[in-house]
Amino acid sequence: MTRPLLILSSTFVLAVAACAPSDGAEDQSGPRMPGGYELAVAEHNAERRAQTIVELSPDELQLRIESGHLRLIDVRTDEEVAEGMIPGAQHIPLDDFDPAKLDPRSIQEVVIYCRSGRRSAIAAERLSEFTGEPAQHLSGGILSWEETGGDIEIP
Repeated sequence: MTRPLLILSSTFVLAVAACAPSDGAEDQSGPRMPGGYELAVAEHNAERRAQTIVELSPDELQLRIESGHLRLIDVRTDEEVAEGMIPGAQHIPLDDFDPAKLDPRSIQEVVIYCRSGRRSAIAAERLSEFTGEPAQHLSGGILSWEETGGDIEIP
């Protein structure tokens, strides 16, 4: 009786090797990924973010505000907004921000901002994932807006 010949692809062998148990001399905190995996994932995420998020400077935002047809969304907390916001902005805290609740028929352009740009990038990524299109946010947030002399109103 002859036995069937088993041929393994190099991809399968690499995947199995990455999940193989160690000899006990290494850290046992979890499976090891092939060398460079973390770097490749980080580069992929940075590239993806660059494709899905458009960062606007305060000057670019001012031009868009002046042109009209803009929905400006402030994703900061209630306490932060009480200290002032960009005139005409709508307040939707990041915890409540759901792109599915935005009416796309009433919007031509959406720009999101927060204090420094970190939370608005998160909201912009959510919006981009929902729409499949790049989303815009104010780079540097309201801090950069104020540094360049942008108007602030107390709600």
